[in-house]
Amino acid sequence: MYVTVADLIAEWNKEAALTQNILDALTDESLRQQVYPEGRTLGRIAWHFVTNVPDYLNEFGLATERVPDSDVIPSAKEIAQTFKKISRDAAKAIEEQWTDDDLKIIRNAFGRQESNASIFMGLIKHIVHHRGQVTVLMRQAGLNIPAVYGPSKEGWMQMGVKPPV
Repeated sequence: MYVTVADLIAEWNKEAALTQNILDALTDESLRQQVYPEGRTLGRIAWHFVTNVPDYLNEFGLATERVPDSDVIPSAKEIAQTFKKISRDAAKAIEEQWTDDDLKIIRNAFGRQESNASIFMGLIKHIVHHRGQVTVLMRQAGLNIPAVYGPSKEGWMQMGVKPPV
C-alpha cells in the first residue's frame, strides 16, 4: 500500500512506462483485432483504459482534463500519445493536489469504503488488467510484444535463449 504520495507516483510512473511501451507498439491494423467475433477490439480496450484514467481521477477528487470517450477509436499513434499525456497529467495532479495524509482519506468507491491509496491502486490494477488483454490481442495480431515484467518471446530470442513454452 502507498504511504506517501512519492511512493504512489513512483509506482504510477513505473507502470505508465510499461503501458506506454505496449501502446507504442500498436499499429492501426492491430486495433481491429477482436477478442471474439462479437467482442471488443484491441483498440476499444486500449482506448477504454486510456480515457478512463482522467474520469477515475476526477471521480475521486483529483482535477484533471477529461478525454472524451467515443465509439470512434483513434489511430494507434493517437492512443499512445493520449496515454503519454494523461499519465503525465495524472502524476502532476497527484503531486499537486494530494498530501500523504490525503492517501488515508476513506471514500465510497464502487460500493466499498476504501482509502484514496487503495482506490488509486485499483486504477493501476485496472490498467494492468487491460494491458494484459491488449498483449494477448497483439500476439494474435502478429505484433512483437515489448517486455513488461520480464522478457517476451522476442526478448528471450534477442538474448539467444529459447523462449519458454
